[in-house]
Amino acid sequence: MRLVGLVWLVAACGDNTPGRCLDRVCDGALRDDEGRAMVLRGVNLAGAHKTAPYTSDYTQAEYTRLRADWGMTAIRFLITWSAIEPAQGHYDDAYLDWVRARIQLARAAGLAVVIDMHQDVYGEGFGFDGAPAWTCDAANYASFTPKEPWGLNYAAPEVMACFDHLWSDAATRGALTAAWKHVAEALADEPAVIGFDLLNEPSWGSHAVGSFERDVLQPFYEDTIAAVRTVAPHWVAFVEPSNSRNLGFATSLQPFAAPNVVYAPHLYDVAAEQTGGFDPAKATALMEDAVDLADEAEVLGAPLWIGEYGGQSADPEIAAYMHADYQATAAVAAGTMAWAYDKGGGYSLLAADGAEVPALVDAIVRPAPSRIAGTPTSWSFDPDRRVLELAWTADPRIIAPTIVIVPARVYPEGVVVDCDCTVERVGDEVHLTRATGEMTARIAPAS
Repeated sequence: MRLVGLVWLVAACGDNTPGRCLDRVCDGALRDDEGRAMVLRGVNLAGAHKTAPYTSDYTQAEYTRLRADWGMTAIRFLITWSAIEPAQGHYDDAYLDWVRARIQLARAAGLAVVIDMHQDVYGEGFGFDGAPAWTCDAANYASFTPKEPWGLNYAAPEVMACFDHLWSDAATRGALTAAWKHVAEALADEPAVIGFDLLNEPSWGSHAVGSFERDVLQPFYEDTIAAVRTVAPHWVAFVEPSNSRNLGFATSLQPFAAPNVVYAPHLYDVAAEQTGGFDPAKATALMEDAVDLADEAEVLGAPLWIGEYGGQSADPEIAAYMHADYQATAAVAAGTMAWAYDKGGGYSLLAADGAEVPALVDAIVRPAPSRIAGTPTSWSFDPDRRVLELAWTADPRIIAPTIVIVPARVYPEGVVVDCDCTVERVGDEVHLTRATGEMTARIAPAS
């Protein structure tokens, strides 16, 4: 991908073409500066950022692999509040300089960046990641006994007490908002940054689950979006539901007063998460969940973007699991971020030595749309026949092409494209132009 594809972040929003979208989120899609729908497909980078020293050792070559070899177009870049503000009122700007350098590596590779404020089980005081220890009473940490599986720790009274304090204490909640503003001040001029994922899987503490998002989480989001946009007005806000959504509770978030908001839930198979194995017979459940998430996004007036999905590489059905995830999200035209670009074990896409984990990488490297000159309907991919089918409504006001990424490792013999439009091959991209109305394209191996 040429770097010009990321320059929209410093351009003025929209143009003066009659009827064209003026916001970055418009007509149900995240838009680039040409008005095309953007499909952000990539990886989380990286789980290694969760704990001190909050860094990973990836070089330019490893960022480049994501775009040039795997066909990804974006990363969800993990940061934590502990790394940003290790002591109350003290920001670690050396750490943010390190983040800036990595974002520049991503830009050089042709990757867009969504910055994610990550947390698991509140923070470091409990031996996990997220909030710095100073944000909660140390007595809660002292009496805490961890449980397995790790998700059960959210129900520990000490963890709930810390979340309650975060949400109810104006000073602590405001400190998180201020930390986000400081991040924006440090990185607002980085053109690869599309936006910010405000908080990973926020938990409700002891608040009533049914009203937490409406009464507590959404006001925090609105306040933080406003603060960040005083210094980074162009950043898109990627908002997550409470982690109750992972348990099957529908979100109660409502349309945001702020513009340019993307709905960013996660999509994991609950049974596979509990047992470590995916049952292909349950693939329809993932499809149903994706449809439900798309319905929630529509209520919010926001595009749908899946900030996390993934599975255990040791699962013999991992290819079927990843394919089910992709088919489900492609059916609702959602971008996706794989968990995770880490080294060694579990959900990691790389082995300890940095080599690819074939079971996972072979499952996620596939063709997919990147930019759509209009509004996407859906797409699907048959991995056995290596056939991608894409449907969209073309917008005749958009001159720039619809772009589909066709990784060379999937199509070493090249591709043949069936489309009632003009087709051009540009590197690992297929460009589709002169499309009108309801469109379809079929991409298959050349031989």
